[in-house]
Amino acid sequence: MVASTSDLSRDDIRAHLTALLGADQVDTREDMLREASVDRFKKYTAVHGIFDGPIPAAIVYAQSTHDVSMILAFADAHRVNVVPRTGRTATEGGLETVVDDSIVLDASRMNEILEIDETNMMVTTQCGVPLQVLEDALRERGYTTGHSPQSKPLAQMGGLVATRSIGQFSTLYGGIEDMVVGLEAVLPDGRVTRIKNVPRRAAGPDIRHIVIGSEGALCVVTEVTVKIFAYKPESMRFLGYLVDSLPAGVEGLRQAITAGYRPSVARAYSEEDAAQHFSHFAGGRAVVVVVTEGPDAVSQATADGIEEIFSAIPHTPVEPRLIRQWFDQLNWGQEKIDAEKAQMRESAHLGYTTEVSINWSGVADLFESVMRRAREEFPHAVDLTLLGAHSSHSYQTGTNLYFVYDYNIRCDPRDEITEYHEPLNAIVVEEALRLGGSMVHHHGIGKYRTRWTKEEHGTAYPLLRALKDGLDPHDIMNRGTIYPLEPVSPASSA
Repeated sequence: MVASTSDLSRDDIRAHLTALLGADQVDTREDMLREASVDRFKKYTAVHGIFDGPIPAAIVYAQSTHDVSMILAFADAHRVNVVPRTGRTATEGGLETVVDDSIVLDASRMNEILEIDETNMMVTTQCGVPLQVLEDALRERGYTTGHSPQSKPLAQMGGLVATRSIGQFSTLYGGIEDMVVGLEAVLPDGRVTRIKNVPRRAAGPDIRHIVIGSEGALCVVTEVTVKIFAYKPESMRFLGYLVDSLPAGVEGLRQAITAGYRPSVARAYSEEDAAQHFSHFAGGRAVVVVVTEGPDAVSQATADGIEEIFSAIPHTPVEPRLIRQWFDQLNWGQEKIDAEKAQMRESAHLGYTTEVSINWSGVADLFESVMRRAREEFPHAVDLTLLGAHSSHSYQTGTNLYFVYDYNIRCDPRDEITEYHEPLNAIVVEEALRLGGSMVHHHGIGKYRTRWTKEEHGTAYPLLRALKDGLDPHDIMNRGTIYPLEPVSPASSA
């Protein structure tokens, strides 16, 4: 919790924003402000009606890039902290307000698909366009973005770019950073910047990546152009294997990826994690699932090559129809979130995750060390009802491990995150860093992992810090996200 550095009172901030935008774009209802103070969609305290953090002064709904520019220029002039958001599917605290009297800048009303360019194979949207809406529009024309995070029914384009999102088909299509062609963003002082749409250029560093993954700590993404691809669902092939362990399954994926095969889905689940997703056929074994797509000949050749690789790995094949059934229910929407929240209220039970990345050679060590430490060192190990992991995004040099843990909660709701989630999260992050991996693969740093930002980047941290100091010298953008909280001088002495 951090004191405001603004020269304006809470009421003054609200009055200025209303004068700037109009009352219909400024929300000061207390219930909405409390809800806007958190982002962890499974936030246990919020589910129990507890909102202990600083409550924002207002939620402002931008309807144009000009609105965003005016809001940021006002906030910068008066040193008001701004937390930008669109789809609100973050999980690492990046949207939580830690500064008194913050402005929550909601850009979800900027929701127009601006252009579908079928010649140059790209689509341009405003930041508040829901990914599902975009996908539906593209598929009517026979195209896809290739981006399909689990949050697809709710996530919006600006947030996907800001959090460096990845989708379930990433092994073929890449992450959002591979899809973005160009974009528009607003800097903290209100200046609008545009990175033009070109296939590639060698005109200095790729400045797209200053914006992609910036998590609202450097700017606000207002417009996005991404690649599109031919959508050929009829060519999909579904493969499944029961194997002896998660490392054995990952080894099969390593051979497939490094041999040059690019399935859209390539996953390996530990026995524990497989039991919750594939209880009807896993039988206590680890599970590998693979989906191939693209032109029919390419999809078939990819499936054939992967089948050949797994023929040399001890396994039991899984019927393709069972993998297809799993595939068709990958994503979650508001209905599932509401059901999970109801379960939390009724049973004091929560499931959560920590995902990291690691080179191929470190997979087994990372998995085994996390599982051992969690069982031996976690103070509430007796309350664990699930501890497992899966690999879901693979590359030529390595993969991610997505650790999952469910637990019964035997403490005050206020203490859940410090008693349960934080110790487990720390074990995963510490082991990933110890073995040379990254502390986060795709959920972003948010505010829950900033304690490791400097360790993650090491001697490269000054490069990251220079971006913040250069673009946001008054530190008004989403304080505590990506960058560890540090003292800021009051506006009167700035």
